[in-house]
Amino acid sequence: MRRFSCLPLLLALAATSVAAQPLSPQGTDPSWVAPEKDAARKNPLASKPELAAGGQKVFSRTCANCHGDEAHRATTKAPDLASDAVQAQSDGAIFWKITNGNTRKAMPSWGSIPEPQRWQLVLYLRSLRDTK
Repeated sequence: MRRFSCLPLLLALAATSVAAQPLSPQGTDPSWVAPEKDAARKNPLASKPELAAGGQKVFSRTCANCHGDEAHRATTKAPDLASDAVQAQSDGAIFWKITNGNTRKAMPSWGSIPEPQRWQLVLYLRSLRDTK
């Protein structure tokens, strides 16, 4: 018995609707804001910047496709992660965004990545501050 998959059609429709939406200057979605409780979370690995190397590996595997190898935006849909708009956000807000994604802007949820690795990813993103 042959099964029909509508996944390619759904992905094409989603890409079309996302592409039609206007972008802010950095490709961010100003309505995508972490709840206060989540934004207030502190990175438990903040005192271990050497763990950013692990975050870079996670980034290369999961994020570089859209954000580029250097995190400076590979597509018009993805923000430059070294930008002031991104870097001004709290660690907790960035962690929440990685965890939950944003379907309106085609950002997948990466909540399946173990929590320590997501915090390492936040450390890596923080290391981009001086790469602009």
